[in-house]
Amino acid sequence: MIAFDDVAHDYGGGPLFREVSVRLEPGSFHFLTGPSGAGKSTFLKLCYGELLPSSGRVSLMDRDVRTLSRDGLAELRQRIGVVHQDCQFLDHLSVEQNVGLPMTATGRSVSENDLSDLLGWVGLGSHAEALPPTLSGGERQRAALARAVIAAPNVLLADEPTGNLDWDMSQRLLMLMIELNRMGTSILIATHDLQLIRFAKAQVNARVLRIAGRRLQVAGAGL
Repeated sequence: MIAFDDVAHDYGGGPLFREVSVRLEPGSFHFLTGPSGAGKSTFLKLCYGELLPSSGRVSLMDRDVRTLSRDGLAELRQRIGVVHQDCQFLDHLSVEQNVGLPMTATGRSVSENDLSDLLGWVGLGSHAEALPPTLSGGERQRAALARAVIAAPNVLLADEPTGNLDWDMSQRLLMLMIELNRMGTSILIATHDLQLIRFAKAQVNARVLRIAGRRLQVAGAGL
């Protein structure tokens, strides 16, 4: 589904990481961890074509990103949902309208019932008409998750989605992503939170990847 073959990325001061080879298979669940500045966010951006590798090959849905046209990449991105670390919304639009933006922006329709069901699933059914500035941190993250999955993506990428949440809300958000995985969505979560990883591994067969020393490693079983 997403494959890295001997990938390196360099912002100009030497490689951030190199010799990265890994495959994210359909229906898999992965965590990506490592120290700040190791390249976790960069890795995620390579996963959805926001960045191109400095060397090596990144394949999305079995297609080399370097061979894709702008339209071809945009089409593939419709199959990849992303929850950014700093989730942004259009503050003059309601939560419901913000969640529906990925559909309206690409000319696809979504029914009011589907939107209502999705907001109910993330626990925001009563906030459909609210404006983003009125939401708490946990509510914003759940709205961001709803927006990322409204188009039923094959893969969900999340960059530190629980970084600013308390433990109870972190567990709640993680359980929503575990539920998505059980329905067939591949999940990749970048996080510093080892407690969150341990909690998840008791619920789902998750593989833990770690970027350290400019390499991608499979983390120890002790996690």
